[in-house]
Amino acid sequence: MIRRHLRSWLAGAVALLTALVCAQGPASAVDGRPYTNPLKSVKGADPWLEYYDGNYYLVTTTFTGVLGMRKSPTLAGLATAPSVQIWSDTTPTRNSNIWAPEIHFSDGHWYLYYSAGQSGTPCCGANGTQRTHVLESAGTDPMGPYTYKSMITGANLYPTNWLIDASVLRVNGQSYLVGSGRTNSSTPPGLVIAQMTNPYTVSGNWTVISTPTLSWETHKAAINEGPEALQRDGRTFLIYAASACDTPDYQLGQLELTGSDPLNPAAWTKKPTPVFSRDDAASVYGPGHNGFFTSPDGTENWIVYHANDSTTDRCGNERTTRAQKFTWNADGTPDFGTPVALGTTLPGPSGETAATPTAYTLVNRNSGKCLDVAGANTADGTNIIQWTCDGGANQKWRIEDLGNDTNRLVNVSTGKVMDTANCGTADGTDIRQWSWLNNNCQKFRLVYTATGDYVRIMNENSGKVADVANCGTANGTDVRQWTWLNNNCQQWRIVPTT
Repeated sequence: MIRRHLRSWLAGAVALLTALVCAQGPASAVDGRPYTNPLKSVKGADPWLEYYDGNYYLVTTTFTGVLGMRKSPTLAGLATAPSVQIWSDTTPTRNSNIWAPEIHFSDGHWYLYYSAGQSGTPCCGANGTQRTHVLESAGTDPMGPYTYKSMITGANLYPTNWLIDASVLRVNGQSYLVGSGRTNSSTPPGLVIAQMTNPYTVSGNWTVISTPTLSWETHKAAINEGPEALQRDGRTFLIYAASACDTPDYQLGQLELTGSDPLNPAAWTKKPTPVFSRDDAASVYGPGHNGFFTSPDGTENWIVYHANDSTTDRCGNERTTRAQKFTWNADGTPDFGTPVALGTTLPGPSGETAATPTAYTLVNRNSGKCLDVAGANTADGTNIIQWTCDGGANQKWRIEDLGNDTNRLVNVSTGKVMDTANCGTADGTDIRQWSWLNNNCQKFRLVYTATGDYVRIMNENSGKVADVANCGTANGTDVRQWTWLNNNCQQWRIVPTT
């Protein structure tokens, strides 16, 4: 009798344990490296983030004729990753106000979509000159190099060809371009769509699929912009931003494709309430213009977006880039939750295995040697040379974004910055270290040159680049500035280190 009761108890216990295990589901993925928002504290608006081949790539609005990109093996590392210039344009019709860049992969190339305006003209309104342009990468490296392909056109856009915030939507094997525009002067900017014939061309007229008609879409200004595709389990959503971008009530809304033809406005259903909004308790205002990415192991969905930390911040460079994980509602719609306060440390995306970089070495392409502060001497004027890479702190650099498309290179060992001697502009002027003076002789652009993370280190004052003297390969060879010759002695590989 006792034995029978014991067997019954054991069976019940096993059943209960099995039920608990099933209720809990499979083991959760391992958290990634801890990170803290913001991911980009300068020029952080309209972020696009892509995880590809072991690295995150982040590109944002610049308001200039230059595009910069950050790269890191962890989400956390984007906050201090070098901002590398991947494109600049001097063409007067498209070298002003670069906004909302995005990269999309197709047929072995990355295509970079962005809006830009004509120099010296208004961006918006009846005379607005913002247009959408497309670049094509040479291969599969998201950082390029890029070449210009085309401007996206449309006979029925108002004013002619005015279009911002373009993104790619793929449905049933067909590609569409979605963006913010309008087809007449009597309606405010809304969401428009056209069919694509290739990654840089659309065909046919543009169709308006959403206009700002709801009260939460019209704070200060009526506008729909920044549409981004989100797809899961056969359902297609467009998450878009609404209201004026310089108000704390800029926020995200949702369309769902509930019909079969994306070009038919009746095929889209708008959610009547916003899906991601300000959180005064967390001091997050105007969260919007987002993108989406997936964790390295493919198990988590993440949103990247910009926001302000004050109600008085506007629609400029004060906006910072932020990211957080999101989940899904029982009805299959996305649940973005509420925006997280700045300074909150969170687990990074699952599947991250690399260490978060804290500094970088710069390795010469010709010699394979590192940019080095001679003897780790801390004095102003100490020479910068090349030396066999040995992991020393005097070969490690923090590359700090100055918010004007330039960086300063701070030596980890000495705390001093790379500097051109006496602000000289001649070929052969020495490159040395000096205390930070905040002048252009100490500011550098890292300009992407070749696949493999090779850049030229271009001085903002002289326009000349860091060069290994006479292409020497010996330890101690001087590093100086010289006119760009496009040789390996002037190219430097950015290598993350801790």
